[in-house]
Amino acid sequence: MAMAMATTFYVLCFFLSVAPVPLPKSDQNLLEFPLNLEYMEAEFFLYGSMGFGLDHIQPNLTGGGPPPIGARKANLTPLITDIITQFGYQEVGHIRAIKSRIGGGFRRPLLNLSAESFGAVINQAFGKPLYPLFDPYANDINYLLSSYIIPYVGLTGYVGANPYLQTPTAKKLVAGLLGVESGQDAILRNLLYERATLCVVPYGITVFDFTNKISELRNKLGRAGLKDEGLVVSPYLGAEGKVKGNVLSADTNSLSYGRTPKEILRIVYGSGKEQVPGGFYPHGANGTIARKYLKAKINLKE
Repeated sequence: MAMAMATTFYVLCFFLSVAPVPLPKSDQNLLEFPLNLEYMEAEFFLYGSMGFGLDHIQPNLTGGGPPPIGARKANLTPLITDIITQFGYQEVGHIRAIKSRIGGGFRRPLLNLSAESFGAVINQAFGKPLYPLFDPYANDINYLLSSYIIPYVGLTGYVGANPYLQTPTAKKLVAGLLGVESGQDAILRNLLYERATLCVVPYGITVFDFTNKISELRNKLGRAGLKDEGLVVSPYLGAEGKVKGNVLSADTNSLSYGRTPKEILRIVYGSGKEQVPGGFYPHGANGTIARKYLKAKINLKE
């Protein structure tokens, strides 16, 4: 009898230790929201390096969402192709990890990853149209600059979400995601930093000027002060106020900046307003948080 009870006790302990603990709704919403960025990163990196995306690699993760607009294989050298391929597969894992933790998640939103979409961001950053239109898929430099636009936004989102997570399970997942997103951003910034003084053909504008303009645009659209820095900054913005080089973007204590979902939506929509979709998300982002803002706009019209 005692042995049977002991066996039952250990079996119960085993199942309790491996069974996933339900997350509070607030944690689920905060973990769900980044899927919008992870979908975008996955499709851009997979298409850019291999010419196909999630529908080919892992169609069950799309939730039946529409394929991205305008994504295609980039004209990359073998080294950059290798790095971006790794990034693409990493994003597949991120989507799977989030979806499995929250019990499904939402379908892939419509993404506009066309050259025109990226070109519009660059024109907005410089405050004037560049001619010819900037093409993210043309070469290594263009693709790296376009990639500069993406992972950092997700990185700041994870930093911003972490203080509001209630459970260790959610915090652990975000820490794991943040680690790799930070690594991707660091690699991209390093590759661009090595090329910082090169001029982007045919514009005659240096790589570091491109990064500074992109970062300035994200600060402007986010409407929350300084949370973004290019590769070369005024010394007072560098580490300990001592250096111009800025291979990693960070605050006065060299800590990563954090952004709220509102700020992120303002940036990726390109509108500066979380209620006004556009840019990379023509129909808006998906999930409870993002749709709440779109619904708020609809209600205001009624």
